[in-house]
Amino acid sequence: MASVLDALWEDRDVRFDITAQQMKTRPGEVLIDCLDSIEDTKGNNGDRGRLLVTNLRIIWHSLALPRVNLSVGYNSIINITTRTANSKLRGQTEALYILTKSNNTRFEFIFTNVVPGSPRLFTSVIAVHRAYETSKMYRDLKLRAALIQNKQLRLLPREQVYDKINGVWNLSSDQGNLGTFFITNVRIVWHANMNESFNVSIPYLQISGGYVLGFKIDPVDKLQDALKEINSLHKVYSANPIFGVDYEMEEKPQPLEELTVEQPADDVEIEPDEQTDAFTAYFADGNKQQDREPVFSEELGLAIEKLKDGFTLQGLWEVMG
Repeated sequence: MASVLDALWEDRDVRFDITAQQMKTRPGEVLIDCLDSIEDTKGNNGDRGRLLVTNLRIIWHSLALPRVNLSVGYNSIINITTRTANSKLRGQTEALYILTKSNNTRFEFIFTNVVPGSPRLFTSVIAVHRAYETSKMYRDLKLRAALIQNKQLRLLPREQVYDKINGVWNLSSDQGNLGTFFITNVRIVWHANMNESFNVSIPYLQISGGYVLGFKIDPVDKLQDALKEINSLHKVYSANPIFGVDYEMEEKPQPLEELTVEQPADDVEIEPDEQTDAFTAYFADGNKQQDREPVFSEELGLAIEKLKDGFTLQGLWEVMG
């Protein structure tokens, strides 16, 4: 059974200078907000661009040169804050700082709204990211969660139960545990009949994701019927996934395809092994020219380089972990 997760990168990766095809929304991805006149202050200071906010990621691209762009998945975001930044288009102004971690590398992004007096840049990105963080039940495998209430599945928004199957054995232990299956349009849920808190929620997004769970249903024809139903619902889900990130703006943005332009092919050869400036420009603390002054850390009991504003030792240890 192929997994939607195999091809899904939009919410997990940080990517630079992606193709026009990669900028298009994938099935289940929805454009929530579009903000013009946004400067990528960290990597393209002085360049006016457009910020697209979807339910999986944010995309920024230069208006003058759309192939200069970046895609930041919400799952890669460690922290979002607002701080003062130096913009070539606005001078000293409040900006959106986003700290991310992708493939064990930290990147920092700074976005500035070139139009003064509008807080929409902050409210849109922060609110949609919060909606993503609070809807992980749609996307992550969960064990021993608060799934069952009065012997019924606690439904997620837009979730529908298609079947309830009794007499399902969970084979995670030697003796097995007898329980019940709930098969819905977004996941499969099993719970033990004797202990409802012993349960597992398996989103279709995670099927074939590398985590093997065994279940037994007797007789065999009942097992085959359940497998057929799950395969059918997984196929429907794969065609149009429900990621669970529900957030709507009062003003509906244009479709993403109308906001992005096809990028003409350049008559140049690109060396794939060379690390480009587009990549290095966003390293967290990558623009540091010299060491900062040493200060005494009471936490460590020794002298350390002074941390950047907004950073803490605890936060850096968490990133390293």
